[in-house]
Amino acid sequence: MSVVRSILLFVGAALFEIGGAWLVWQGIREQRGWLWVGAGVMALGVYGVFATLQPDASFGRILAAYGGVFVAGSLVWGTVVDGFRPDRWDVLGALLCLAGVGVIMYVPRSH
Repeated sequence: MSVVRSILLFVGAALFEIGGAWLVWQGIREQRGWLWVGAGVMALGVYGVFATLQPDASFGRILAAYGGVFVAGSLVWGTVVDGFRPDRWDVLGALLCLAGVGVIMYVPRSH
């Protein structure tokens, strides 16, 4: 599997996981109702499917790497959807997380 396909899987996973969590948040915190919560739960399930499609066989490695994608993706989601304005430290932290993703997932290993 190519690195590009792996990155696209991470992006898809991020959209469903962050979007699902946002829908649950909207349903409960913003009192939009249980339909929003249900849609969020379904989206979170789809996120789990995306994670299983990654090429590495190690659940721990995939989830650790996804954690970095989640950090950066959450800041992007907040900016686009909620009008959040990350400061330079948010951006630096997200870039460090993405560098960690690169090391965890894409550095050649001898097996």
